[in-house]
Amino acid sequence: MEDVTQCMICPRKCGADRTSGRGRCGAGRLPEVSHVMIHHWEEPCISGVPDSERGSGAVFFTHCPLGCVFCQNGKISRPGSRGEEKTADELCGIFLGLEEKGAYNINLVSPTQYSPWLIEAVKKARQSGLSVPVVWNTGGYETAETIASLADTVDIFLTDFKYCSPFISNRLSSAPEYAQAAREALKEMYSITGPAVFGSEKGTMILKKGVLIRNIVMPSLRKDSEAVMDILKKTVPPESVILSLMAQYTPDFLPAPKISRETGSDIYGKMRRRITTFEYESVLKKATGCGFRGYAQERSSATRNFTPDF
Repeated sequence: MEDVTQCMICPRKCGADRTSGRGRCGAGRLPEVSHVMIHHWEEPCISGVPDSERGSGAVFFTHCPLGCVFCQNGKISRPGSRGEEKTADELCGIFLGLEEKGAYNINLVSPTQYSPWLIEAVKKARQSGLSVPVVWNTGGYETAETIASLADTVDIFLTDFKYCSPFISNRLSSAPEYAQAAREALKEMYSITGPAVFGSEKGTMILKKGVLIRNIVMPSLRKDSEAVMDILKKTVPPESVILSLMAQYTPDFLPAPKISRETGSDIYGKMRRRITTFEYESVLKKATGCGFRGYAQERSSATRNFTPDF
C-alpha cells in the first residue's frame, strides 16, 4: 500500500501524515464510508432502468479533494465530515454483498483520497469471486500517477470535467489548476480503458469498460462548459467515450453570501438560480458539434430530490 505519511495522492499534494492526522481533504488513516446503496439514478448505462430492482452498487466515501462550494454531497464531503471507518477486508465484504444484491457494478463515489486501500480491497474482492466492473466515480481532480496506479483495479472511469477557466475553478473549488490536472488524468483514464464497451443485461445495455465524462452546466457559465467541450475533443476521441451533459445544478447547496471587497456584492450571486433552457441547449449544441454522444438531462432534475439523504 502507498505510504501516506506524506500524502501526495491528489493534486493538492498536501503532504499530510495521515497515519496520525488528516489531510487537507479531511481523510485520515482508513477509508470512511458514509452510505452504501443500490443506486438507480446514475446514467442508464451505469444504473440501468430506474424501475428495476437492480442498479449500481454505490459506496459513498466521506471527504473529497475538491470541496466545491455548490457540492450536493456537502454533508459528507467537507473536511469536518465523519464516516464509518472500514478496512480493506471490510470493503471487500461490502463489494461482494452489493454484487449478491444484483449490482451491475461497484460504484466507488469520491474515492480518490482512499485509492491505496481501494486497490487492495478490490484485489481481495476479485480473489473472492467479484465479477462485476468497478467504477471510479470522481470529480476529475486527479493526478495522472494515481490514475495509472488503478490500471488493474478500475474498469470504468465516471469522471467530471467541471471547468476550463482557472479563475472559475479557483473561485468555486479553490483549484486554479483543475483543468490541467483533469486533462492529464483523463488521458490516463482513456489509455487504461480504451473505447467504451457495452454488454446486455437482460435487454439493458450496461457499460462494461470505458470512460464516461460528466459536465454540469451552471448559471452564467455556459461559455466555460463550451470551452470544456473543446478541451475534451482534443484530449480523447469523441466517438469512443460517453458524454453526460448535466442540467441538475441547483443553488440549494451554496453557502451564505460572500461579499466581494471589490464590488460589494455576493461573489456567488450569479449562481443563485437554476440554469435556463438557452444555457443548457447552447452547451448541448456545442457538444454535439464536437462529435460527442451520450446523455442529455431534463432540467426537472435540478432539485435536491435526486440527491441521497446522508
